[in-house]
Amino acid sequence: MGKRVNLATIDDKPVAVTAPAESAPGVPLALVVANPRNPRQSLGDLEDLKSIATRQLQPCLVVSAKGYLALWPEDADRVGGAQYVVVNGYRRLAAAEKFGRAELLIIHDESVASSRGELPGAAVEENIGRQDFDVIEEAMAVEAVVAEYSSAREAAEARGWTPGWISQRRALLKLSPEMQQALRAGDLAVRDARRLARVPAADQVATWHAEQEAGAERKKAQAEERKRVAVVPQPTSDPSATGSSVAFTAVNATEAGAVGEDSDSQSTSAFTTVNAEAPVSHVPEPRSSSPASDGVDWANPQAIADLCTSNMTRDDLEAILEILTSRL
Repeated sequence: MGKRVNLATIDDKPVAVTAPAESAPGVPLALVVANPRNPRQSLGDLEDLKSIATRQLQPCLVVSAKGYLALWPEDADRVGGAQYVVVNGYRRLAAAEKFGRAELLIIHDESVASSRGELPGAAVEENIGRQDFDVIEEAMAVEAVVAEYSSAREAAEARGWTPGWISQRRALLKLSPEMQQALRAGDLAVRDARRLARVPAADQVATWHAEQEAGAERKKAQAEERKRVAVVPQPTSDPSATGSSVAFTAVNATEAGAVGEDSDSQSTSAFTTVNAEAPVSHVPEPRSSSPASDGVDWANPQAIADLCTSNMTRDDLEAILEILTSRL
């Protein structure tokens, strides 16, 4: 059996520790502190991590307190006497404290503390896509990362993100508190939130309510129209025929049965259309690769992109991006 290593005596050396099949000691909780700049505002219900009291399945990523304070010396009081700062694994640390685990298994990687952009960037990337990491927390974390670079584009290049993705997240921070809460609660879709973010904060709630009312009216009108007009397939004269003719009858449901014996004196909304041709194909016609009459080659995405970037503002381009993304 190999000799055990006391991680509490190691300073500034990358060490990987994984949980063996049997219980083994890790770092005492008193020597570990959560990142004071944790992008997560709420750790949620920790019951799903209750088993950590007897077994920790995944270690936490940490940097030394010394390395952390070299970046943010103003956080000395919050780090206190801890030797390690947790970068990824806040919920595991909180669960260990709540359910009585004495020690924490860690992975110590000091390279994460190489810059003020690297450390929060690593924290964001670990949480992206997690259900309990809401979009406003994500937006705030992205904003904190961008603040450590000279520009959003530099941050995108450093972190491997796209400028559009950063722009979309940061836009959510322009929402009013009421709209942010609606987004977090799931009452407001992200694509709608990004559009509302372009409206002055004072007008966002009223605009949202107006859009909801307009949407409800459209749905009501569509439902009434579906009730008014029913499309009923009619059998062909030759049941054995397969596609030689197709017949449909559109009936005004509100007036059905109103036609009396005297068909000349009363109008009817019933009509029958017979298509004696072959069934309509649903395969689209191939697009022409030649430019359209307006000079734009609509079959060439690069040409369209060049045209847009040369004639539209950045805000307009972002709006177009959001619309296209929502329709994919």
